[in-house]
Amino acid sequence: MNKLYKYFIVASIMLVSVSGCDNEELTDLNINPTQANEVDWRFMLTTGLVEAAENRYSNGRVHLNLASGLIQQMATHQIGGERGSGDKYMYHLDSFNALWDRYPTLVLKTLAEVLRQTGPEGASPNAINLHHVAQVMYIHPVHLLTDMHGNIPYTELNKGIDGIFFPKYDTQESIYKDMLAKLQTAANTIGTGSDEIGSADVLFNGDLTKWKKFANSMMLRLAMRVSNVDAGLAQQYVQSAISGGVMQSNDDMAWLQMADGPTEWFNQNGISRAMNPSDWGANNMLSKTLVDWLQANNDPRLEVWSVRGLWDGPWLTDPADQIGMPNGMDIEMLEAYTGQPFDRENQFSRINPEILDDHDPFIFQTYAEVELLLAEAAMKGWHTGDPTTHYNNAVRASMTQWTIFNPTKVITDAEVDAYLAAHPFDGSEEMLHTQYWAVNFLQWYEAYANWRRTGFPVLTPTNYPGNYSGGQIFRRIEYSTVEIANNEDNIVSGGTTPDDVMTRIWWDVN
Repeated sequence: MNKLYKYFIVASIMLVSVSGCDNEELTDLNINPTQANEVDWRFMLTTGLVEAAENRYSNGRVHLNLASGLIQQMATHQIGGERGSGDKYMYHLDSFNALWDRYPTLVLKTLAEVLRQTGPEGASPNAINLHHVAQVMYIHPVHLLTDMHGNIPYTELNKGIDGIFFPKYDTQESIYKDMLAKLQTAANTIGTGSDEIGSADVLFNGDLTKWKKFANSMMLRLAMRVSNVDAGLAQQYVQSAISGGVMQSNDDMAWLQMADGPTEWFNQNGISRAMNPSDWGANNMLSKTLVDWLQANNDPRLEVWSVRGLWDGPWLTDPADQIGMPNGMDIEMLEAYTGQPFDRENQFSRINPEILDDHDPFIFQTYAEVELLLAEAAMKGWHTGDPTTHYNNAVRASMTQWTIFNPTKVITDAEVDAYLAAHPFDGSEEMLHTQYWAVNFLQWYEAYANWRRTGFPVLTPTNYPGNYSGGQIFRRIEYSTVEIANNEDNIVSGGTTPDDVMTRIWWDVN
């Protein structure tokens, strides 16, 4: 018997044995008993929420380095690089690239998969609440991207599974209209499904009522953002947000409690890590513009936000001892300004390290901001509320919210009452939006966006030698060089042009 015939006999016997097996038993052989066989899309939401908050790379380079300096809440002696470009209007490659390097590939990619799998063609089409919660969270980083860059890929973003690897650029106008419509749908739909998110929701712990309020509150923010370019659209969505129910107290604030671990690259507050000398060690100090304004108004938030001294102490904590660093100065200029050798940590005030722990919250939107937007809506005649009441509510909320960072950071009702009595709301846009600037301390993206929309507070630009904008505060940041290299044709055909820092984006017409 030759070898080929022997192999045929053996193969035939094996085939008979296999065909006699139960199909279910065969299927079970393909199941790894040590791994999950179904993906729980709720926990991808968890990942997306954390990625939206914790990333030191983008929070340090864009949020802190650029936005906080451009709107003069932070300052530095550094001339450029990772810590000085927003202060002195300098070009810095990583800071211009950072949002696009991280948000689409991490935050948006994760949340887009949740949306796809919980959509009509996905694996879990009945997860209605999860779908719309993920939609709300998806819009938050998208609006930061478009507010910083202008036109961006939107409708074709995260469509690699459909063979779209070079997404087209959508106009900011079309992006805003779609974001507003999706927020409205989400706000109206969250809570109608039977699915529960539970503890996978690390923002609101499965409380869908708070998600509805967050959706409406973000709708209010975005609607007011377009009020100077499309008042009809703005009024429509402002009124929809208010009737749907926005945040009612600090208990409704959208903030994520960060953690000390498990690692330095996961769960920790990115701004805190950027500021810590044992980590990134950003040398940004509080700006003279901010400190002077707080001192002039005897604002009790100064004592919460500011100390003067080394990171580990000892600190000067009395508000009268706080000294802000002027924006746009290097060491030589600062020595001339003070008349003394440069001693950054002892001469100038810093953010209080007691609100910069790795586990401290990351805030997406505050109730105080919402109350100021309601005041503005009332001033425009789009809302029947009283502007002064909303303004007072906003100030009180902003002053009392800091206990979530540290329970000792208490500003009493008496202190708030004294402040409001000494500084009654005068009904002006300048007072309203200057307060909006203060309320968004540590939410520098939002402070920067609202300054471009309204022109308040009135800031005096710096003009450091060799700056990138001719001594003018940036109106946007340029596109990522990586995106230009990979997707240049779509930028040329649909991007914001010219691609420079002084080109105004669609809603920036003030």
